[in-house]
Amino acid sequence: MPNSLLVKKRIRTFNKKISVSGDKSISIRWVLLASLANGVSKANNLLISEDVQAAISAIRKLGIKVTIKEKFCKIFGKGLNGYEYKKNLTINAENSGTLGRLILGLLVNTTNPIKLIGDKSLSKRDFKRVSDPLSKFGAIFKLKNNKSLPLTIKGSTI
Repeated sequence: MPNSLLVKKRIRTFNKKISVSGDKSISIRWVLLASLANGVSKANNLLISEDVQAAISAIRKLGIKVTIKEKFCKIFGKGLNGYEYKKNLTINAENSGTLGRLILGLLVNTTNPIKLIGDKSLSKRDFKRVSDPLSKFGAIFKLKNNKSLPLTIKGSTI
């Protein structure tokens, strides 16, 4: 398997509407992906559950503007390098394993250590299966009992 990927053609602007029913997993993933996009992403019928609200709170802490009116949400993404890594930042994934695991992949290039916490239930789950592969990208992790939350990630500068 090659160690790199070469994109020969630029990906064209995506300007289509997709209609799906509100779903927690899809909603969390949309929030995270929209925060990485350039410009405004809009979602109608976004599931506004506690886990999705935790994802929205997380990207807001990373400097991404979000507006919500009923089940309509706008996320003002700043691109792949648009997150603001403030000092002493703590992100609370609450009870969302999806958020806790996925956001770590988005934080591998953080310039400051970021602490990830969760509720009592999430703090018992294994995060080593995510931190080990991400360590190969140069990120440094400190996990409670070498496997669980709270954890601290310090990103790679390469």
